[in-house]
Amino acid sequence: MSSSPSKALLLSLTITIAPVGSAYPASPHPVSAENGMVVTAQHLASDIGINILKKGGNAVDAAVAVGYALAVVYPTAGNIGGGGFMTIRLKDGKTTFLDFRERAPLAATKTMYLDDKGERVKGLSTSGYLAVGVPGSVAGLEAARERYGTLPRQELMAPAIRLASEGFGLEQGDVASLQAGFKKLSKDKASAAIFLKPDGKPFEIGETLKQADLALSLSNISENGPDAFYKGGIAEEIVKASASAGGILAKVDFEQYQVRELAPVTCNYRGYEIVSSPPPSSGGVIICEILNILEAYPIAYLGYGSAETVHVMIEAMRHAYVDRNSALGDPDFVKNPVSKLLDKGYAAEIRERISPFKAGISADLKPAASGESTETTHYSIIDKDGNAVAVTYTLNGSFGAGVMAPGTGILLNNEMDDFTAKPGVPNLYGLVQGEANAIEPKKSPLSSMSPTIISKDGKPFMVIGSPGGARIITITLEAIINVIDHGMTIQEAIDAPRVHHQWLPDKVYMEPFALSADTMKLLSEMGHDVSIDMDWPIWGQAAGILVGGEDLAEIKEGGGARYYGAMDSRAGAGAARGY
Repeated sequence: MSSSPSKALLLSLTITIAPVGSAYPASPHPVSAENGMVVTAQHLASDIGINILKKGGNAVDAAVAVGYALAVVYPTAGNIGGGGFMTIRLKDGKTTFLDFRERAPLAATKTMYLDDKGERVKGLSTSGYLAVGVPGSVAGLEAARERYGTLPRQELMAPAIRLASEGFGLEQGDVASLQAGFKKLSKDKASAAIFLKPDGKPFEIGETLKQADLALSLSNISENGPDAFYKGGIAEEIVKASASAGGILAKVDFEQYQVRELAPVTCNYRGYEIVSSPPPSSGGVIICEILNILEAYPIAYLGYGSAETVHVMIEAMRHAYVDRNSALGDPDFVKNPVSKLLDKGYAAEIRERISPFKAGISADLKPAASGESTETTHYSIIDKDGNAVAVTYTLNGSFGAGVMAPGTGILLNNEMDDFTAKPGVPNLYGLVQGEANAIEPKKSPLSSMSPTIISKDGKPFMVIGSPGGARIITITLEAIINVIDHGMTIQEAIDAPRVHHQWLPDKVYMEPFALSADTMKLLSEMGHDVSIDMDWPIWGQAAGILVGGEDLAEIKEGGGARYYGAMDSRAGAGAARGY
């Protein structure tokens, strides 16, 4: 195919029908504000973040306070027993990235989840203490505060401690989350004692959830800093519980944990500068690779939801996920071909292999070089000075490994499942990965988390990210495209139904009403296997902020409020808060 794909695409005479029942036309207006915006998956955490901004704290201060608050009010994914990433853009334009991803214990081995025949043992990497990676959230939040915050740790942690100690009233979204985790939580005595009622039944709307043990742990961290978690009694209790249940965590694993500060991945899409997560996340690299491929196609003209637009998106995803699943890993262990994957010449080579009329075949695509779950959470923050922060952190599965060291109140992650337990064998979320992501001591598993900040002409433009496992990349990507190419508001862009392809399995996943029947027919005739994923029909809970207008048209006109925030309508308890 030529390097001008628009010519071939425009020759295909396709009638584009807007998706029936599409979420985006019915979306509410985003929340507007002049001085600051906080968007999180739990409204109480959003309130805490905006209060920090009102007190004079900056966006990093608010991000730290929100991180601890979500550990209390959003236990399915908010955490101090997991890890994550933080992308920061300061008011002077400087950008940086903090990696506080979980690490494999020193006793971890490449074959630890395989039986004596070399086959993967179901559940070993997802449940119980053997699934737990060394947590990084406490170290990461404190590193952010010390390096880029302005307020004392005690002030930032006080709201979370109060919510844990005094409790908070459960609303519908909170109860739905706890009920979804009921079976897992009931299997662990310490977890059941907190997240189930004394009669063993799940909580109901209007009841109060108190977490006294977590309040004590948070108070200890507030008073004594990260050493309370990594070198004190908290680590000792987690190690003791791990040993008693067949886990391999050791005190030295906690003592040696270090946050990495890295240069973000950057790329340019239609004049917008994208700043996102570098390895050990695949997110920023693969978002940029896909955007580089799509940049040459006139998708704004071809239209949202058209067969042509969706076809080239699918093919770009297909090719990029080959690279994601085979070439990327922890930068301390793997030489990541980042410069190659970000090169626009490489994107042009990929476009040459994309037919405008026919679906590619994943089995024919070989790796070019030698997943976390739905219960990740993302939050986006910007302050009055224009400092912007995007944070995505996770326990991996819903409520992590489903275990809690008695007396700590801290749910632990099951992040070890994101490693390649056996090359070529899908993990819990269907990703088929390679040797670059094999288990090694002190290594971080490859992630899809994509906390992203976009600027235009040297000024912040958009803050965006989402949970969603391997689909985090495409969820974030589609929100960006929906704003820049399709002119949606930030709320419409986030609410719009999604499509996803990840190389293997060779299948196009879609949410209900993402594509019209006509578009699905045309894609099927091209050779695409398109269907609603009945196991996971709705995915992601994106949190975004747009700067300067409700949509691109208003930004160009120079009207509107300063900030517009949007929490995904898929989120049951989330909220955008501004002032």
